[in-house]
Amino acid sequence: MPGDKIGKVILLISCPDRKGIVARVSNFILSKGGNILQSDQYTTDPRNGVFFLRVEFDLSDVSIRRTDLEGEFGGVASEFKMDWRVTYPQDTKRMAIMVSRQGHCLVDLLWRWKTGELRVAVPFVVSNHPDLQETVESFGIPFYAFSVTSQTKRRQEDEILKLLETKVDFIVLARYMQILTGDFVSRYPKKIINIHHSFLPAFVGAKPYEQALERGVKVIGATAHYVTESLDQGPIIEQDVIRVTHRDGLEAMIRRGQDMEKTVLARAVQWHVEDRVLVYHNRTVVFI
Repeated sequence: MPGDKIGKVILLISCPDRKGIVARVSNFILSKGGNILQSDQYTTDPRNGVFFLRVEFDLSDVSIRRTDLEGEFGGVASEFKMDWRVTYPQDTKRMAIMVSRQGHCLVDLLWRWKTGELRVAVPFVVSNHPDLQETVESFGIPFYAFSVTSQTKRRQEDEILKLLETKVDFIVLARYMQILTGDFVSRYPKKIINIHHSFLPAFVGAKPYEQALERGVKVIGATAHYVTESLDQGPIIEQDVIRVTHRDGLEAMIRRGQDMEKTVLARAVQWHVEDRVLVYHNRTVVFI
């Protein structure tokens, strides 16, 4: 019985470095009739390091089932002790957005989605405040508000998890000003992206612009990272900075910083959607 036409495939690999990895992977793709479109690699240490590889290849002219392709590559993966995954660019990822009262990152993501720049599906937006409901619904996207207090936090998280269940592939915290519980985070490992309005590890937690002003810094930054149970300590995907001077008050700092937050978050989300990020311990390798 003939298989299905798969189309484009992305293969992401990390494993102990040794000779022959690229040749073995390339020969496997060739043996399946594939054509390599792009290949990027990195080794942490040429002698005893970890090897990272991202390969994008095309199987449009080949009839093979995804399960068969992945099953057969499993033999190669075992041989080299690979941590690996296969993704298919034609599958649209489902992105839930969580936000509080500040809408600059949210609106930027929704505009990129609406114009086709960000190729995702947005099934809904979740907030702990009703402020942005009209804005979200103007894009034709459902909006759900869950009022979160210290007394209701766990119950409301359970309700949010029910909403997310089976409906999303990853979550973006677009200035969602609540600390997620460990139970919530554990449901979506390496699948929750947060934007922190500081150049981490400086000024973690709340009010980093106020901390930066107090410290008299000469640059301010923004950091997009994967969320872990440790506050603002997850693997960093993208960062950027801009210069400030003693003439910049708090309002000017926040205004300039928010512009940067939008672009940093958008880049991180785009790279995640395109499967360009490999996590190793608490670091990332980003193939761009």
